[in-house]
Amino acid sequence: MNKQQLAAKIWESANQMRSKIEANEYKDYILGFIFYKYLSDTQVSFLIEQEMTQDDIEALTEDDTETVDYIRREKGYFIAYDNLFSTWVDSSTEFDESNVRDALSAFNRLINKKHKKLFEGIFTTLETGLSKLGETSGKRTKAISDLLHLIKAIPMTGNLGYDVLGYIYEYLIEKFAANAGKKAGEFYTPHEVSLLMSEITAHELKHKDEIEIYDPTSGSGSLLINIGSSVAKYAKSKDDIKYYAQELKQSTYNLTRMNLIMRGILPDNIITRNGDTLEDDWPYFDESNPQESYQPLYVDAVVSNPPYSQKWDPENKENDPRYARFGLAPKTKADFAFLLHDLYHLKPDGIMTIVLPHGVLFRGGEEGEIRKQLIENNHIDAIIGLPANIFFGTGIPTVILVLKQKRENNDVLIVDASKHFVKEGKNNKLQDSDIKRITDAVIHRQDNDKFSKVVSKKTIQQNDYNLNIPRYVDSSPPAETWDLHATMLGGIPNREIAALKEYWDALPELHDALFRAKSSDYSELAVEKSQVQTTIAQHPQLRAFIDAYNQAFNGFDEYLNTTLIEGWESVNRNRQQAQLSVELFKRMQPIALVDKYQAYQLLSDQWQIISADLEMMQTEGFKATTQVDPHMVIKKVKGKESEVQDGWKGHIMPFELVQTTHLNEDVQALARQESRLAEITAMFEEILESLSEDEKEAETIKESNDGFVNAQVSKEAKALAKEVKTNGAFDEESYEAKIIKVATLIEEEKKLKKEFKEATTALHLKTKKTIEKLTASQVTDLLHLKWVAPLCEALSAMPSAVVSRVTSKIQQLADKYAVTYSQVANEIQTSENELAEMMGLLKGNELDMQGLAELTKLLKGE
Repeated sequence: MNKQQLAAKIWESANQMRSKIEANEYKDYILGFIFYKYLSDTQVSFLIEQEMTQDDIEALTEDDTETVDYIRREKGYFIAYDNLFSTWVDSSTEFDESNVRDALSAFNRLINKKHKKLFEGIFTTLETGLSKLGETSGKRTKAISDLLHLIKAIPMTGNLGYDVLGYIYEYLIEKFAANAGKKAGEFYTPHEVSLLMSEITAHELKHKDEIEIYDPTSGSGSLLINIGSSVAKYAKSKDDIKYYAQELKQSTYNLTRMNLIMRGILPDNIITRNGDTLEDDWPYFDESNPQESYQPLYVDAVVSNPPYSQKWDPENKENDPRYARFGLAPKTKADFAFLLHDLYHLKPDGIMTIVLPHGVLFRGGEEGEIRKQLIENNHIDAIIGLPANIFFGTGIPTVILVLKQKRENNDVLIVDASKHFVKEGKNNKLQDSDIKRITDAVIHRQDNDKFSKVVSKKTIQQNDYNLNIPRYVDSSPPAETWDLHATMLGGIPNREIAALKEYWDALPELHDALFRAKSSDYSELAVEKSQVQTTIAQHPQLRAFIDAYNQAFNGFDEYLNTTLIEGWESVNRNRQQAQLSVELFKRMQPIALVDKYQAYQLLSDQWQIISADLEMMQTEGFKATTQVDPHMVIKKVKGKESEVQDGWKGHIMPFELVQTTHLNEDVQALARQESRLAEITAMFEEILESLSEDEKEAETIKESNDGFVNAQVSKEAKALAKEVKTNGAFDEESYEAKIIKVATLIEEEKKLKKEFKEATTALHLKTKKTIEKLTASQVTDLLHLKWVAPLCEALSAMPSAVVSRVTSKIQQLADKYAVTYSQVANEIQTSENELAEMMGLLKGNELDMQGLAELTKLLKGE
């Protein structure tokens, strides 16, 4: 299975296994064991590289001091054979929870002095939490063993290992965060927010050869790692990136270290610290050698997602160099304290991105003064308003602030991205197209209506340094207005037609085809409302627009074939999506009305499929395309849920795609059988409906999940068939004829179901063989159908969406003023008069007639 499937499987099992243990706690156990497996497997790979045999590895103990010291120098730690992860899951060895406790104790004892800061205490959370995995030693042993066997399939070494391991680690952290409620904020920044901050930061640093990045509230380390990954796309080598991380909470600090180490980052490039960022600034020296190691920390980029509006102690910090220049944040809200800490640690050409609550943009007092000074000194480069409810555990609206130490310009870019998201479960989520739209606006400092605006310092000064986003960018939809003249007298206001300016600019002649002047200020439809869509779709300018769009994408499929399929071996998966987006935007550049970011989302969605396949092909070779894997499912076997095989599935090639492409006749034959079975079911239902209530009550015919399968039907039908031979056929509508008909259908259904099941199995096995025997040319064609065709088809449908959109807007305008108030009033009056006349025909006693007379006067308006 690919990394996405493996991650999903591990999460599903882990979530069941944790039972009543809090998600926030259980994550420390499973992630701790994953990290131990990484260290263990990495050491084994290292020993094999040193040409050690399996026998040599199995003989490894602490007693072999020479080998132990060598491994400690090279890896920073040592794990004896008995304590290796692979030994624990070996079926030939007995496992007990004491094995884990002994191994973790030995690990701490055998850390190389040089790597003490990196590894010391890294398993503390796991060690102390083992007792929560069961009430007895036996239960704990089983719980731990289940966990170990769950994660044993994760590859840990080589380039594939880092990629898969990192993906699974992030996947699990996100899933645990989603289940951890408010505690999620302690360790996790949503991947999409992290990616947005990363792309902005990476673009700023892309010209640098060596880069230092710092997260002073690092949590699980995910934000820092994503920044590093984005920067690495431009860097000459990922080994030229240095990571500084600081985290207050011990368990979360351990997550940071594990996450960084498992990404294959060189130990010398990882500098971490467990400490209070606000109380104790990053130390300027190494505690073991303070005099010779004195060096303030200034980095190229600082990224952070600190706790929102938490209390802090500003007492005696007036002279702290981090705050001396701009002032102290109020003790009830540390938001600006974190921001100023980050800013202080930037190099002169550095950049920082920080997530904070909306309030930092407009709150007064000490915060207002700090904000003023930051603006006056040109530090604030951009403000990005994020959608509400985007973080796990809190629904408050947040912003990303982008600051720099030195800037040439003195304006501020303000982006309102609060409306750009998709709903996912209880939370809102940025799509790839949203991230791209925001990143482009920030990098190119774009003015986009209802989205982004470059605001001058003078304008901000005139607003008393209040940076509340709606003051500068109004992203709310226009309020619905009604034209009184048109409401009373009819017609469509020209100003409302003019509001569709983007369409008239692109298709000026379409306006005159749809509207004719009623007066200088009002128009009316020039065609029947039912003809609006046809008029738009068949208009020469609209056709020319579609032709121009199709022409822009002429050869795009060939470009994708050449780039992705023919050149699959050389595709750089980390950079290819960006290169494809450049080509996509270049083709769309002259095209109006079609949102290029919607097109980008189509590309991004399809790239997830392509990238997953490319990863397997580049790792396993072209043979992966003709590989078929067992399809494993969870089923109850003897009352217990077990993983069992249920047929086969293509490693890369979907069975359904192969069947429709190469086995279409077999598929059609199955479809005909399925159609006939549906007809039989319909005929059963028809016969049942035709029966009288007395006949339905008869025991002979019963309806069940399998249709009419009562054995009595066949028995009675045989008897009736004999009677037919003697006395002739029954009337078609008779009960007896229906019994014979049902019996015939039952026999046909029984035979057809058996044939259908056999044919389905045969097609499944035939598909398996077809995939395994695919030629290189057939694989290429199938990859085109899987990768390229869906994207090109989705892109080609985008102009149709434009037709639907403009049609809808025109019809809404026509409907809005289709009926005037005068017409409604006249219709009401006519109805009242008709009712009054009808009432005049009514008869009753004297009191009734008096009441009717008064009601008639009221209806006639007398």
